[in-house]
Amino acid sequence: MIDALIPLLSLIALEVILGIDNIIFISILADKLPEAQRNKLRYWGLSLAMIMRLVLLAFIAWILKLDKELFRFQDISFSGKAIILIVGGLFLIYKSTREIYHKTELANDPRQTQKAAGGFSRLLGEVIVLDLVFSIDSIITAVGMVQELWVMYTAVIVTVMIMLVASAPISAFIQKHPSFKILALCFLLMIGVALLADGLGFHIPKGYIYFSMAFAFLVDIIQMKTIKPAVKQ
Repeated sequence: MIDALIPLLSLIALEVILGIDNIIFISILADKLPEAQRNKLRYWGLSLAMIMRLVLLAFIAWILKLDKELFRFQDISFSGKAIILIVGGLFLIYKSTREIYHKTELANDPRQTQKAAGGFSRLLGEVIVLDLVFSIDSIITAVGMVQELWVMYTAVIVTVMIMLVASAPISAFIQKHPSFKILALCFLLMIGVALLADGLGFHIPKGYIYFSMAFAFLVDIIQMKTIKPAVKQ
């Protein structure tokens, strides 16, 4: 039992770190909805992520076949997983750049506010698309760490429960501080580039991405703490 506990805790920790992408993406989209619907989108999005991962685990043999080469182009090998990562990466790059444009160039346009107010189904559809991409990537990562299915099932359920608890304060923090909202969108843009590169066979260690974003987050915190006293004076 103890031998299985260490891989379980390691997998939960890894899944929580990888799940930050999901939480940030859902939080950014939820901010476009009326306040009464924001929690609903977060709960639906994360619950569907859990269901999707549990279902994919039931088809683990098929998931592993996604790593097999389908064709080659310009000396680049393309598998089912690679195609999914490329599509997901392009989608995330498109959504991130579009949201950054809206938050900067169109921030004071009242037509954008009205347009964003009534699209729960559309936003949930976008969450499902990213859930699928992140779920397949997560499952293949999990298989590389552990062999027991019950460990994977337990890790998925515990991870999503943690994400459900963490999503509300993270979303509130991003909503309260506009500069962090742009930072979060830049983070998603980097993840999109990493997914695209991974799909094309150029692996970028996610540790580099998380470290750079953590450093940018720290700089933003220091800047915020420095500016506040200066404004008061």
